[in-house]
Amino acid sequence: MSGANLLGDSCDFRVWAPAAQSVTLRLSNAHGPRDWSMHYEEGGYFALQAFAQAGDKYSYIVEQNKPVPDPVSRLLPEGVHGPTEIVDPESFTWTDAHWHGLPLRDYVIYELHVGTFTPEGTFDAVIAKLPYLKKLGISVIEIMPVAAFPGTRNWGYDGVSPYAVQASYGGPDGLKQLVNAAHEIGLGVMLDVVYNHLGNEGNYLRLFGPYFTDKHKTPWGEAINYDQPGSEGVRRYFVENALYWVREYHMDGLRLDAVQTIHDDSSRHILAEIKENVAALAQELGRTVCVIAETDENDEKLVLPKHSGGYALDAVWSDDFHHAIHAFFTGERKGYYQDFGRPQQIARALEQGFVYQGEPFQFWHGRPRGTSSANMPAPAHVICIQNHDQVGNRAQGERLTTLISRGARMLSAALLLLAPETPLLFMGQEYDETNPFQFFTDYGDPALQKAVSEGRKQEFKDFDFAHDAVPDPQDPTTFVRSKLNWQLTEGENQMLDWYASLLALRKKYVTSAERTCKAALIEGVIHMQLPREETALKLFARIQGSAELPELGGGWEKVLSEEADGFAVSVWAEAPDVR
Repeated sequence: MSGANLLGDSCDFRVWAPAAQSVTLRLSNAHGPRDWSMHYEEGGYFALQAFAQAGDKYSYIVEQNKPVPDPVSRLLPEGVHGPTEIVDPESFTWTDAHWHGLPLRDYVIYELHVGTFTPEGTFDAVIAKLPYLKKLGISVIEIMPVAAFPGTRNWGYDGVSPYAVQASYGGPDGLKQLVNAAHEIGLGVMLDVVYNHLGNEGNYLRLFGPYFTDKHKTPWGEAINYDQPGSEGVRRYFVENALYWVREYHMDGLRLDAVQTIHDDSSRHILAEIKENVAALAQELGRTVCVIAETDENDEKLVLPKHSGGYALDAVWSDDFHHAIHAFFTGERKGYYQDFGRPQQIARALEQGFVYQGEPFQFWHGRPRGTSSANMPAPAHVICIQNHDQVGNRAQGERLTTLISRGARMLSAALLLLAPETPLLFMGQEYDETNPFQFFTDYGDPALQKAVSEGRKQEFKDFDFAHDAVPDPQDPTTFVRSKLNWQLTEGENQMLDWYASLLALRKKYVTSAERTCKAALIEGVIHMQLPREETALKLFARIQGSAELPELGGGWEKVLSEEADGFAVSVWAEAPDVR
């Protein structure tokens, strides 16, 4: 592996820089800095072995450029412009030998942002909340990106050093302690990784190699070079990154950000290569590791097996359920919500995962969106009613707590958590968090500071927001405003009890059952039965009108019900002595 790897009293430094004429290692320890010329090796690498130890710092000088961090830094203690600190990956003592991961069917995902999940905003502080999540019924936490980013406040998608764990969160050991603690109490951990672009500030990869190409474009500019000259080293860089999180940090899964913006015309797509390598490593380690992709394209190819022309990923973030729920209950029809709002779409999303399976999509100017989902098992759809994007990419970051009634939120939660798909919760939704989750940054570059502040306002110019109503991402209060208010979980909390009850029913009736359902809208009431055949659980949800919910006769018992604000839900389970 590239980077700095300790070998007894010395350290092997290795960096891929195929276009460089020279690379100099600047190594700093207790005796001060010293420069060493690195020697060229076949394949475009520069290497050097020198006396060094954990805690020493170093930079690379590519030709006559300024010193910059290693592209494979494990830690950047002074930020994205400072030197790399040598880390000994073997120094942490793991105690999770008993843990072998979880199959996808057991996943109930809880997405969290380390910086706003607790007042402290650290990995250590997340550890203190793990028992709460376990008791709630969560099985896997999904951590938003932790790759080093500029400053101390960021969603994580502006990361510029994919191997470095953000120092302000607690660095490498802090993340390992969190994963180890989660495994100790039976929780899995997924990490959100970004292989479609890198941020601007502190991005020095261009000095080293052909990491980017102008053949393809992304919303962030040039695409990462997965298929142009020199792409072999670039592909290796990101494949090794995926393996790094599994090997060194014991991750149970990876969530790949916005894969529709990963462009690769190679005969073997980079997503398939990542999945194949991760699967091989997981088998070698005797663990289960899931690879899940975010996409808005409703494309079965991502999860189809290799022999069917697919990439064999485990699941996709499947947006249609969220959009159907959100558009129906809020009445919003801007942007991609213009194609949603009909209640029948909620039933179709429950039964088939995708609402759009090749139909014209107006947000795409009438182009067809999606493929059939007939060959996709329900757990391969990760569904939600809130996530970081759907909340945070609103101008003011409002949650459903402030957008729709309590009755509508309880009904939506029931459909989410008892559906055969894989459910995802966004931190705080389970107890009706009222604080927003807004977009925040901490750029040091004055040009970027101005660009992000002005750009955020321009982003919502077509929406019904006053120009000064869009929070400034650079303002520290935007970040503070987005932190969870844990006091809401103290004492009685009706929504929290509702979520806990639904998750208990899911574990008992849905998780290990055949993951199919039949869903239909009948006179304003959604009828959902699981599984589709030999049904053991029935849910009725009145989403419009005033019809009474069905009452079932002998052989069925009502296990949960709620009525509020004109909405009603009842859940029925087959009596245990019926079969």
